[in-house]
Amino acid sequence: MADRTYIDWRFARSSGRRLSTAGPRLEANEMAEVVAELRDAAVRAHDPVAETAQLGTDGDLGPVHIVDRATWIDVNVVSLEGMLAPVVDKITAKRLAGPVSRAVTAKVSGGELGGLMAFMSSKVLGQYDIAPGGTPSLMLVAPNVVAVERELDVDPHDFRLWVCLHEETHRVQFTAVPWLREHVVSGARDLLVEMAPTPEEMAERVGEMAKRLPEVFREGSMGLTDLFATPEQRERMAQLTAVMSLLEGHADVVMDDVGPQVVPSVETIRARFGERRDGLGNVDRLLRRLMGLEAKMRQYKDGAAFVRSVQSKVGVDGFNAVWAEPVNLPTPAEIQRPQLWVERVHGSLFK
Repeated sequence: MADRTYIDWRFARSSGRRLSTAGPRLEANEMAEVVAELRDAAVRAHDPVAETAQLGTDGDLGPVHIVDRATWIDVNVVSLEGMLAPVVDKITAKRLAGPVSRAVTAKVSGGELGGLMAFMSSKVLGQYDIAPGGTPSLMLVAPNVVAVERELDVDPHDFRLWVCLHEETHRVQFTAVPWLREHVVSGARDLLVEMAPTPEEMAERVGEMAKRLPEVFREGSMGLTDLFATPEQRERMAQLTAVMSLLEGHADVVMDDVGPQVVPSVETIRARFGERRDGLGNVDRLLRRLMGLEAKMRQYKDGAAFVRSVQSKVGVDGFNAVWAEPVNLPTPAEIQRPQLWVERVHGSLFK
Protein backbone atom coordinates (compact mmCIF):
# COMPACT_ATOMS: atom_id res chain seq x y z
CA MET A 1 0.00 0.00 0.00
CA ALA A 2 0.97 3.64 -0.38
CA ASP A 3 3.40 5.08 2.16
CA ARG A 4 1.58 6.59 5.15
CA THR A 5 4.51 8.97 5.66
CA TYR A 6 3.26 11.04 2.72
CA ILE A 7 -0.52 10.71 3.13
CA ASP A 8 -1.98 9.59 6.43
CA TRP A 9 -4.87 7.59 5.00
CA ARG A 10 -6.31 6.75 8.41
CA PHE A 11 -6.39 10.46 9.25
CA ALA A 12 -8.00 11.18 5.87
CA ARG A 13 -10.84 8.82 6.75
CA SER A 14 -11.29 10.09 10.29
CA SER A 15 -11.12 13.79 9.34
CA GLY A 16 -13.50 13.23 6.44
CA ARG A 17 -15.98 11.53 8.73
CA ARG A 18 -15.62 14.29 11.32
CA LEU A 19 -16.13 17.10 8.78
CA SER A 20 -19.06 15.48 6.96
CA THR A 21 -22.69 15.90 7.97
CA ALA A 22 -25.12 13.02 8.37
CA GLY A 23 -27.79 14.33 6.01
CA PRO A 24 -31.58 14.28 6.47
CA ARG A 25 -32.97 13.05 9.77
CA LEU A 26 -34.85 9.78 9.38
CA GLU A 27 -36.35 7.40 11.87
CA ALA A 28 -34.81 3.92 11.91
CA ASN A 29 -37.83 2.39 10.17
CA GLU A 30 -37.78 5.11 7.50
CA MET A 31 -34.10 4.56 6.76
CA ALA A 32 -34.62 0.80 6.61
CA GLU A 33 -37.38 1.38 4.05
CA VAL A 34 -35.13 3.64 1.94
CA VAL A 35 -32.30 1.10 2.03
CA ALA A 36 -34.60 -1.76 1.02
CA GLU A 37 -36.14 0.23 -1.83
CA LEU A 38 -32.78 1.37 -3.21
CA ARG A 39 -31.50 -2.20 -3.13
CA ASP A 40 -34.63 -3.39 -4.95
CA ALA A 41 -34.38 -0.51 -7.46
CA ALA A 42 -30.81 -1.50 -8.32
CA VAL A 43 -32.00 -5.04 -9.08
CA ARG A 44 -34.99 -3.83 -11.12
CA ALA A 45 -32.81 -1.45 -13.13
CA HIS A 46 -30.50 -4.16 -14.45
CA ASP A 47 -32.60 -5.94 -17.06
CA PRO A 48 -34.01 -2.88 -18.87
CA VAL A 49 -30.57 -1.23 -18.82
CA ALA A 50 -28.77 -4.30 -20.21
CA GLU A 51 -31.47 -4.86 -22.84
CA THR A 52 -31.46 -1.23 -23.98
CA ALA A 53 -27.65 -1.09 -24.08
CA GLN A 54 -27.58 -4.51 -25.79
CA LEU A 55 -24.71 -5.57 -23.54
CA GLY A 56 -24.54 -9.05 -22.06
CA THR A 57 -23.55 -9.40 -18.41
CA ASP A 58 -23.29 -13.13 -17.79
CA GLY A 59 -21.78 -13.97 -14.44
CA ASP A 60 -21.35 -12.08 -11.18
CA LEU A 61 -22.33 -8.41 -11.32
CA GLY A 62 -20.68 -7.67 -7.99
CA PRO A 63 -22.29 -6.37 -4.81
CA VAL A 64 -24.66 -3.46 -4.28
CA HIS A 65 -23.98 -1.37 -1.18
CA ILE A 66 -26.44 1.15 0.24
CA VAL A 67 -24.25 3.47 2.30
CA ASP A 68 -24.24 6.59 4.42
CA ARG A 69 -21.85 9.48 3.83
CA ALA A 70 -19.24 8.23 6.29
CA THR A 71 -19.08 4.83 4.62
CA TRP A 72 -18.82 6.47 1.20
CA ILE A 73 -15.78 8.35 2.51
CA ASP A 74 -14.20 5.14 3.83
CA VAL A 75 -14.66 3.28 0.54
CA ASN A 76 -13.33 6.12 -1.60
CA VAL A 77 -10.28 6.72 0.56
CA VAL A 78 -9.40 3.02 0.21
CA SER A 79 -9.89 3.23 -3.57
CA LEU A 80 -7.73 6.35 -3.76
CA GLU A 81 -5.03 4.66 -1.71
CA GLY A 82 -4.98 1.82 -4.23
CA MET A 83 -4.96 4.20 -7.19
CA LEU A 84 -2.29 6.53 -5.81
CA ALA A 85 0.12 3.95 -4.38
CA PRO A 86 2.63 4.21 -7.28
CA VAL A 87 2.28 8.01 -7.27
CA VAL A 88 3.21 8.21 -3.60
CA ASP A 89 6.05 5.74 -4.17
CA LYS A 90 7.51 8.07 -6.81
CA ILE A 91 7.20 11.18 -4.63
CA THR A 92 8.69 9.54 -1.53
CA ALA A 93 11.40 7.48 -3.28
CA LYS A 94 14.31 9.71 -2.24
CA ARG A 95 12.94 10.70 1.20
CA LEU A 96 14.73 14.04 1.30
CA ALA A 97 12.65 15.27 4.25
CA GLY A 98 13.27 14.24 7.86
CA PRO A 99 10.83 12.15 9.93
CA VAL A 100 9.18 15.14 11.63
CA SER A 101 8.64 16.92 8.32
CA ARG A 102 7.25 13.73 6.77
CA ALA A 103 4.85 13.25 9.67
CA VAL A 104 3.56 16.81 9.32
CA THR A 105 3.21 16.40 5.55
CA ALA A 106 1.26 13.17 6.04
CA LYS A 107 -1.19 14.80 8.45
CA VAL A 108 -1.66 17.86 6.25
CA SER A 109 -2.20 15.75 3.13
CA GLY A 110 -4.56 13.45 4.99
CA GLY A 111 -6.52 16.39 6.37
CA GLU A 112 -6.82 18.01 2.95
CA LEU A 113 -8.02 14.75 1.44
CA GLY A 114 -10.48 14.31 4.30
CA GLY A 115 -11.91 17.78 3.67
CA LEU A 116 -12.34 17.01 -0.02
CA MET A 117 -14.03 13.69 0.78
CA ALA A 118 -16.37 15.41 3.25
CA PHE A 119 -17.45 17.92 0.60
CA MET A 120 -17.95 15.25 -2.04
CA SER A 121 -19.79 12.90 0.31
CA SER A 122 -22.82 15.21 0.34
CA LYS A 123 -22.93 15.55 -3.48
CA VAL A 124 -22.79 11.98 -4.79
CA LEU A 125 -26.06 10.10 -5.29
CA GLY A 126 -24.52 6.88 -6.55
CA GLN A 127 -21.25 5.53 -7.85
CA TYR A 128 -19.82 2.45 -9.50
CA ASP A 129 -16.57 1.98 -7.60
CA ILE A 130 -14.04 0.28 -9.87
CA ALA A 131 -11.92 -0.34 -6.74
CA PRO A 132 -8.30 -0.58 -7.95
CA GLY A 133 -6.87 -3.66 -6.29
CA GLY A 134 -10.24 -4.56 -4.75
CA THR A 135 -13.73 -5.76 -5.65
CA PRO A 136 -15.85 -3.41 -7.80
CA SER A 137 -19.26 -2.54 -6.38
CA LEU A 138 -22.28 -0.35 -6.97
CA MET A 139 -22.81 2.20 -4.20
CA LEU A 140 -25.93 4.26 -3.55
CA VAL A 141 -25.67 7.03 -0.94
CA ALA A 142 -29.03 6.85 0.82
CA PRO A 143 -29.04 10.20 2.69
CA ASN A 144 -28.11 12.11 -0.48
CA VAL A 145 -30.83 10.43 -2.52
CA VAL A 146 -33.38 11.33 0.16
CA ALA A 147 -32.08 14.91 0.42
CA VAL A 148 -32.35 15.54 -3.32
CA GLU A 149 -35.75 13.89 -3.79
CA ARG A 150 -37.08 16.11 -0.99
CA GLU A 151 -35.42 19.21 -2.41
CA LEU A 152 -36.91 18.55 -5.86
CA ASP A 153 -40.29 17.49 -4.42
CA VAL A 154 -40.52 14.49 -6.74
CA ASP A 155 -41.97 11.03 -6.31
CA PRO A 156 -39.38 9.26 -4.13
CA HIS A 157 -40.02 5.80 -5.59
CA ASP A 158 -39.55 7.07 -9.14
CA PHE A 159 -36.50 9.13 -8.24
CA ARG A 160 -34.72 6.21 -6.56
CA LEU A 161 -35.19 4.02 -9.61
CA TRP A 162 -34.13 6.87 -11.92
CA VAL A 163 -30.85 7.28 -10.02
CA CYS A 164 -30.24 3.53 -10.22
CA LEU A 165 -30.65 3.52 -14.01
CA HIS A 166 -27.56 5.70 -14.51
CA GLU A 167 -25.36 3.87 -12.00
CA GLU A 168 -26.51 0.44 -13.18
CA THR A 169 -25.44 1.38 -16.71
CA HIS A 170 -21.89 1.86 -15.40
CA ARG A 171 -22.03 -1.54 -13.72
CA VAL A 172 -23.20 -3.08 -17.00
CA GLN A 173 -20.43 -1.31 -18.96
CA PHE A 174 -17.63 -2.59 -16.74
CA THR A 175 -19.14 -6.07 -16.33
CA ALA A 176 -19.88 -6.62 -20.04
CA VAL A 177 -16.50 -5.29 -21.22
CA PRO A 178 -13.79 -7.27 -19.37
CA TRP A 179 -10.83 -5.10 -20.42
CA LEU A 180 -12.46 -1.76 -19.58
CA ARG A 181 -11.74 -1.60 -15.85
CA GLU A 182 -8.01 -2.26 -16.18
CA HIS A 183 -7.81 0.12 -19.15
CA VAL A 184 -9.32 2.98 -17.12
CA VAL A 185 -7.35 2.22 -13.95
CA SER A 186 -3.99 1.84 -15.69
CA GLY A 187 -4.57 4.90 -17.87
CA ALA A 188 -5.41 7.10 -14.89
CA ARG A 189 -2.65 5.66 -12.72
CA ASP A 190 0.05 6.00 -15.38
CA LEU A 191 -0.94 9.61 -16.01
CA LEU A 192 -0.92 10.44 -12.29
CA VAL A 193 2.52 8.88 -11.86
CA GLU A 194 3.86 10.87 -14.80
CA MET A 195 2.35 14.11 -13.47
CA ALA A 196 3.59 13.63 -9.90
CA PRO A 197 6.68 15.79 -9.25
CA THR A 198 9.83 14.40 -7.68
CA PRO A 199 11.17 16.35 -4.67
CA GLU A 200 13.67 18.09 -6.97
CA GLU A 201 10.89 19.19 -9.33
CA MET A 202 8.56 20.48 -6.61
CA ALA A 203 9.94 24.04 -6.34
CA GLU A 204 9.80 24.51 -10.10
CA ARG A 205 6.25 23.14 -10.19
CA VAL A 206 5.12 25.54 -7.43
CA GLY A 207 6.37 28.48 -9.48
CA GLU A 208 4.56 27.23 -12.57
CA MET A 209 1.38 26.68 -10.55
CA ALA A 210 1.38 30.29 -9.38
CA LYS A 211 1.69 31.53 -12.97
CA ARG A 212 -1.04 29.25 -14.29
CA LEU A 213 -3.58 29.58 -11.46
CA PRO A 214 -5.92 31.84 -13.52
CA GLU A 215 -6.26 29.03 -16.08
CA VAL A 216 -8.18 26.96 -13.51
CA PHE A 217 -11.07 29.42 -13.64
CA ARG A 218 -11.49 29.52 -17.39
CA GLU A 219 -14.26 27.71 -19.27
CA GLY A 220 -13.18 24.22 -20.26
CA SER A 221 -10.71 23.84 -17.39
CA MET A 222 -10.16 20.40 -15.87
CA GLY A 223 -9.70 22.03 -12.45
CA LEU A 224 -6.57 22.02 -10.33
CA THR A 225 -5.09 19.17 -12.37
CA ASP A 226 -4.48 21.71 -15.14
CA LEU A 227 -1.85 23.34 -12.92
CA PHE A 228 0.37 20.26 -12.87
CA ALA A 229 0.18 19.13 -16.49
CA THR A 230 2.66 19.66 -19.30
CA PRO A 231 1.25 20.02 -22.84
CA GLU A 232 1.97 16.33 -23.48
CA GLN A 233 0.25 15.34 -20.25
CA ARG A 234 -2.75 17.49 -21.12
CA GLU A 235 -3.03 15.57 -24.37
CA ARG A 236 -3.09 12.27 -22.47
CA MET A 237 -5.54 13.78 -20.01
CA ALA A 238 -7.80 14.74 -22.91
CA GLN A 239 -7.73 11.13 -24.14
CA LEU A 240 -8.71 9.83 -20.71
CA THR A 241 -11.42 12.49 -20.52
CA ALA A 242 -12.78 11.30 -23.86
CA VAL A 243 -13.17 7.79 -22.43
CA MET A 244 -14.92 9.14 -19.33
CA SER A 245 -17.17 11.27 -21.56
CA LEU A 246 -18.13 8.12 -23.44
CA LEU A 247 -18.96 6.25 -20.22
CA GLU A 248 -20.93 9.09 -18.64
CA GLY A 249 -22.71 10.05 -21.85
CA HIS A 250 -23.65 6.46 -22.60
CA ALA A 251 -25.07 6.09 -19.08
CA ASP A 252 -27.15 9.24 -19.55
CA VAL A 253 -28.46 8.07 -22.93
CA VAL A 254 -29.41 4.63 -21.61
CA MET A 255 -31.05 6.23 -18.57
CA ASP A 256 -33.05 8.56 -20.82
CA ASP A 257 -34.09 5.72 -23.13
CA VAL A 258 -35.13 3.40 -20.31
CA GLY A 259 -36.67 6.07 -18.08
CA PRO A 260 -40.05 6.53 -19.84
CA GLN A 261 -40.60 2.76 -19.78
CA VAL A 262 -40.17 2.30 -16.03
CA VAL A 263 -40.29 5.74 -14.35
CA PRO A 264 -43.75 7.33 -14.74
CA SER A 265 -42.71 10.83 -13.62
CA VAL A 266 -39.39 10.86 -15.47
CA GLU A 267 -40.08 14.13 -17.33
CA THR A 268 -40.71 15.99 -14.08
CA ILE A 269 -37.59 14.50 -12.52
CA ARG A 270 -35.40 15.42 -15.51
CA ALA A 271 -36.68 18.99 -15.59
CA ARG A 272 -36.27 19.65 -11.88
CA PHE A 273 -32.90 17.93 -11.67
CA GLY A 274 -31.66 20.05 -14.59
CA GLU A 275 -32.94 23.23 -12.93
CA ARG A 276 -31.16 22.26 -9.72
CA ARG A 277 -27.89 21.72 -11.59
CA ASP A 278 -28.23 25.10 -13.32
CA GLY A 279 -29.10 26.88 -10.07
CA LEU A 280 -25.88 26.25 -8.16
CA GLY A 281 -24.58 29.17 -6.12
CA ASN A 282 -21.34 31.02 -6.93
CA VAL A 283 -19.33 29.42 -4.12
CA ASP A 284 -20.51 25.96 -5.10
CA ARG A 285 -19.64 26.65 -8.73
CA LEU A 286 -16.16 27.86 -7.73
CA LEU A 287 -15.46 24.73 -5.69
CA ARG A 288 -16.76 22.51 -8.46
CA ARG A 289 -14.56 24.21 -11.02
CA LEU A 290 -11.48 23.92 -8.82
CA MET A 291 -12.10 20.20 -8.33
CA GLY A 292 -12.93 19.52 -11.96
CA LEU A 293 -16.60 18.76 -11.28
CA GLU A 294 -17.75 21.19 -13.95
CA ALA A 295 -15.63 19.21 -16.39
CA LYS A 296 -17.55 16.12 -15.30
CA MET A 297 -20.82 17.89 -16.14
CA ARG A 298 -19.44 18.61 -19.62
CA GLN A 299 -18.59 14.93 -19.93
CA TYR A 300 -22.27 14.04 -19.56
CA LYS A 301 -23.28 16.50 -22.27
CA ASP A 302 -20.46 15.85 -24.77
CA GLY A 303 -20.58 12.10 -24.30
CA ALA A 304 -24.35 11.90 -24.67
CA ALA A 305 -24.21 13.93 -27.89
CA PHE A 306 -21.54 11.55 -29.24
CA VAL A 307 -23.58 8.44 -28.38
CA ARG A 308 -26.80 9.85 -29.85
CA SER A 309 -25.07 10.90 -33.06
CA VAL A 310 -23.34 7.55 -33.58
CA GLN A 311 -26.47 5.55 -32.80
CA SER A 312 -28.47 7.64 -35.27
CA LYS A 313 -26.02 6.60 -38.02
CA VAL A 314 -25.16 2.96 -37.22
CA GLY A 315 -27.67 1.92 -34.57
CA VAL A 316 -27.01 0.54 -31.09
CA ASP A 317 -25.26 -2.53 -32.48
CA GLY A 318 -22.94 -0.38 -34.59
CA PHE A 319 -22.26 1.90 -31.64
CA ASN A 320 -21.35 -1.11 -29.49
CA ALA A 321 -18.26 -1.62 -31.64
CA VAL A 322 -16.80 0.95 -29.26
CA TRP A 323 -16.52 -1.82 -26.64
CA ALA A 324 -14.76 -4.34 -28.92
CA GLU A 325 -11.19 -3.28 -28.09
CA PRO A 326 -9.37 -0.24 -26.66
CA VAL A 327 -8.41 1.09 -30.10
CA ASN A 328 -12.13 1.59 -30.83
CA LEU A 329 -12.57 4.07 -27.98
CA PRO A 330 -13.19 7.61 -29.26
CA THR A 331 -10.47 10.23 -29.36
CA PRO A 332 -11.10 13.75 -28.04
CA ALA A 333 -11.64 14.96 -31.61
CA GLU A 334 -14.13 12.16 -32.26
CA ILE A 335 -16.15 13.01 -29.16
CA GLN A 336 -16.65 16.47 -30.66
CA ARG A 337 -17.14 15.15 -34.23
CA PRO A 338 -18.78 11.70 -33.99
CA GLN A 339 -18.70 11.25 -37.77
CA LEU A 340 -14.92 10.85 -37.52
CA TRP A 341 -15.37 7.85 -35.23
CA VAL A 342 -18.02 6.32 -37.50
CA GLU A 343 -15.73 6.60 -40.52
CA ARG A 344 -12.69 5.24 -38.66
CA VAL A 345 -14.47 2.25 -37.14
CA HIS A 346 -17.13 1.47 -39.77
CA GLY A 347 -15.47 2.75 -42.93
CA SER A 348 -16.38 5.15 -45.73
CA LEU A 349 -19.78 3.48 -46.25
CA PHE A 350 -21.16 5.77 -43.55
CA LYS A 351 -19.71 9.05 -44.82
